[in-house]
Amino acid sequence: MDFSVSKEQAMLLQSLQDMGKREKFKELAADIDRTGEFPHFLINKYADMGLLGMSLSPEYGGMGESSLTAVLAIEALAGYSPMIAAPVFESNVGPVRVIDMFGTGEQKQRIIPGVCKGEYSVSVCMTEPEAGSDLTSLSTTLTEKNGRYVLNGQKAFITGGGIASHYLVYTRFGEQKGYKGIGAVIVEKGAPGFRFGKQEEFMGLRGMPSCDLFFDDVVVPEENIVIRKGDFGNLMLTFDIERCGNAAMCLGIASGAFETAKAYAAERKAFDRPICEFQDVQFKIADMAMKIDAARLLVYRAANGAGKGLPSIYEASMGKCFANEMVKEVTDMAMQILGGYGYSKEFPVERMLRDSRAWGVAGGTLQMLRITMAGMVFGRRFDQRK
Repeated sequence: MDFSVSKEQAMLLQSLQDMGKREKFKELAADIDRTGEFPHFLINKYADMGLLGMSLSPEYGGMGESSLTAVLAIEALAGYSPMIAAPVFESNVGPVRVIDMFGTGEQKQRIIPGVCKGEYSVSVCMTEPEAGSDLTSLSTTLTEKNGRYVLNGQKAFITGGGIASHYLVYTRFGEQKGYKGIGAVIVEKGAPGFRFGKQEEFMGLRGMPSCDLFFDDVVVPEENIVIRKGDFGNLMLTFDIERCGNAAMCLGIASGAFETAKAYAAERKAFDRPICEFQDVQFKIADMAMKIDAARLLVYRAANGAGKGLPSIYEASMGKCFANEMVKEVTDMAMQILGGYGYSKEFPVERMLRDSRAWGVAGGTLQMLRITMAGMVFGRRFDQRK
């Protein structure tokens, strides 16, 4: 069991650190939060560095890197801001991985090269107003009429909504109930009958596009069907990879808060001594370091399995659940160490604390993750309808 990064991964992390200084990512993160403007200009820079689609298939423009390498890059960039890390997240552990792993050759050729070049982006469309944790209750429906497929329904809180070029829509095929009737199709922006709701305003993650999607008799060509009914397990297989990316965002935010608190504790004085010399501050710093490292080991373990094409539902759920709770605890302790400065918008910890709250809601709630893990522990499925 090797816990060290490879030479290539170390070089990647160093290049991202150099880029952060060169592009003034700390200042950029504050600007994004203040203006709510997504940093689209970074996409071309990431494409030139080979960061977009680095974990996708080389024959379609990807680099064929492991999911763990992508997680390392996401974590490093999220240390500045999840918005700065978002393009790397979406192009490596997002829904484009479903297309890369289970799509047809034509679908891969049509979409993946554009993602790697920064020309396209793919948004995952799962949540509905009445279906979030229970994905088997989706009401968005794909029906076959006169030899063509027609999509109807609504999606809610879709990250990338209105901005992404392609949308991987989880839908029910016909009237078949349960998970056996669920699959996924590609819908392109601009398709007749496909429209967007207003952009959401959240407590944190300012600058992240998100809105409702509406499908009114949207015609979906058969060649846009990625996952057919009965293959729901393939969707969840790739979703566990995305959960590793979610957890990597938490690692980055927590690490950023930790470094800020550590530097402040070494400089700030009280009673003529740096506050890092006081035991309570030392305990907080030590607890923060332990929680981050524990989460990192769980997430890296899950990502390493995903990189081999065998993501474990149990490991991905555990890594995400622990990281989601850890980042809230660590950012809260960082705010406490900074005192009034931690609560001020002039300092980054206030933003980091707000950003930390989102990840336990997105990509599977903490409650559902615990139910999944409990089922794995007991070796049985717990039906929440009973």
